[in-house]
Amino acid sequence: MASQLTQKETQLLKDQESHEKVCVEKYQKYAAQASDPQLKQLFQSYAQQEQQHLNTITSIMNGQVPSMNQGQQAQQSSQSSQATSLTSQASPSSATASNADAMLCSDMLMTEKYVSSAYDTAIFEFKDTNVRQALNHIQKEEQKHGEGIFNYLSSKGMYNAQ
Repeated sequence: MASQLTQKETQLLKDQESHEKVCVEKYQKYAAQASDPQLKQLFQSYAQQEQQHLNTITSIMNGQVPSMNQGQQAQQSSQSSQATSLTSQASPSSATASNADAMLCSDMLMTEKYVSSAYDTAIFEFKDTNVRQALNHIQKEEQKHGEGIFNYLSSKGMYNAQ
């Protein structure tokens, strides 16, 4: 399905494209830097999902609105469940979590908050319902990334939600 974008929609997509590139790069870089193998795996998984987000944004910018079909949603739901199970395996007293890992997580949590907020604003600016749905789907995944990072930090005793 081809879609004609307004100038404002195009600019918002360019912003989101930039955000997704940063997310991909940061998750890849931080996966390499993380000392905890569990965190490495979490960041690698999120880097792959961020690349999918970037591909979706690129498709929309090229006039193609991807369909958010059941298969794609089931696959991404499975990836989110995998990330959640990764974070729930750790014990709060695990000695493998380092201050450096905590800093990587804190930076990514702040990044995810910002990116999710930017999607919230962008969604309201699109006239095409299918584009809105695609962006909303990405935003939900960004929120799941934040939740996964929060759960990791909490499981390691590095985040107190009080």
